[in-house]
Parts: sequence; structure tokens; C-alpha cells
Amino acid sequence: MIKKFIVFLILCAFVFVHYSAYAQQPVQQTFPIQISVNADPGKTSVPLTSTMKIVILITILSLAPSILTMMTAFTRIIIILSFMKKAISTGSQPSNQIMVSMALFLTIYIMAPVWTEINTKAVQPLMRQEITEQEAFKEAIEPIRSFMIKYTRKKDLALFVQLSKQEKPATINDVPTTTLVPAFIISELKTAFQMGFVLFIPFLIIDMVTASVLLAMGMIVLPPMVISLPFKILMFVMVDGWYLIVRSITLGFE
Repeated sequence: MIKKFIVFLILCAFVFVHYSAYAQQPVQQTFPIQISVNADPGKTSVPLTSTMKIVILITILSLAPSILTMMTAFTRIIIILSFMKKAISTGSQPSNQIMVSMALFLTIYIMAPVWTEINTKAVQPLMRQEITEQEAFKEAIEPIRSFMIKYTRKKDLALFVQLSKQEKPATINDVPTTTLVPAFIISELKTAFQMGFVLFIPFLIIDMVTASVLLAMGMIVLPPMVISLPFKILMFVMVDGWYLIVRSITLGFE
């Protein structure tokens, strides 16, 4: 699964950076980036070596994770987990590294069908040289677009279509990827905040009850958070909170 995820990152980096620019052009080179250096205008330009091309490719891939996390389930998952952490008020526990790692592996699990489709339709045929890079880009972007379209609200999509000042697409498949991605992002943000609000309610009730009891007892100086924290942790453990949260997140993408 991790191997498929790495291949997915590499291929989708090419898709996002080069597909829009080169979709209508014939493929001239086997390597996606063809750059030459010409220091003297009077001489023939010299193409970069394979080492330099690899360096440029690594630079592109270094930006790919920040782009791909916004085109998958990662955004919703990490926000929900962050809300949960703040609702319990456990401070630095679990640590941010654990939360991000948990969100990453949940993303891998949820996106596995998409990556399997990309591997079957784009990666493997490209490795066997059955299709060109341009065809691989088209085959790879379609499963990602289908995933984003499924979880993008029509209102959000209509907003960015209107802001782009382009002609109204005839079908949803005609919407450009550059328009679909921001619409998907704000749709995921809204969904994540809605689920985060629901997570806050039971813990907020515990805080209010604790504060009322302390006020009735005249213990004004004692912070309610000190007393409510053990009760919130106890409630979270008794209801098997991790199971419920992960189950809700996973079912939300079915």
C-alpha cells in the first residue's frame, strides 16, 4: 500500500504541474521536463543532463505533498482530529506527530480504491510502455477528479465557475481541474467544521456542568477545566471514542 502511495504521489505531481499546460500538445520527449541551457546566444543550446533533470523533478515532488493533501481525504481527517483534541483539552496529548500520522494512514486507507485504479489504468501501462505520458496523465487524473466531484457541493462548485468568468460547463466532467480543486477544498472544510462542532457538544456539556457545580459549592478559584478533564477522558474512553470517530470519518467517504 505504501509503495502504491509513493507511486501515486509521483504520478499526480506530474498531472497537476504539467497536465493543464501540455494536454493539447503532442508528446515530444519521454521525460516530462525538457530544459536546455544556452549561455552564449551564438552557440547551440545544450540540454540538461539526466542528473539535473532528476534534481528538477525532486524539486517538483517536494511541492507535491502540500498539493495532494488538499485533493484527498486528508484535509477533512486532520481537521476533525484537531477539533477532537481541542474538545478534550488534553494539551499536547496526543502529539501533533501522532495526529498527522494517523490522518495520513487513514487517508491511505480511504483513498486506496482511487490509487488502485490509478495504478491499474495509468502507472502499470506506462511502465509497460503501452501508453504515452500524456495518456497516463489523463488516465491518472480521472479517478482523482471523480473522487473530488463526489464530495464537492454544487454551491461551492458554482461559486468558482462563476468567479473564473468562463463559459458555463455543459457537464460536471467539463469543469476544469483548477476550478474543481478549490471548490473541493472549501466543501471539505465545511464538512470538517460541521463534524468538529458535533464533537464539541458532549465535552462542552461536561464543562458547563462542572462549572455550575463548582459555582454552587463556592469554589470559584478552582478552574473548572482541572475537574472536568478527568471526566471528559473517562467518558471518551467508556464510549470508545477513537472507534466512533474513525468509523464516522470512514463512513463519511462511502
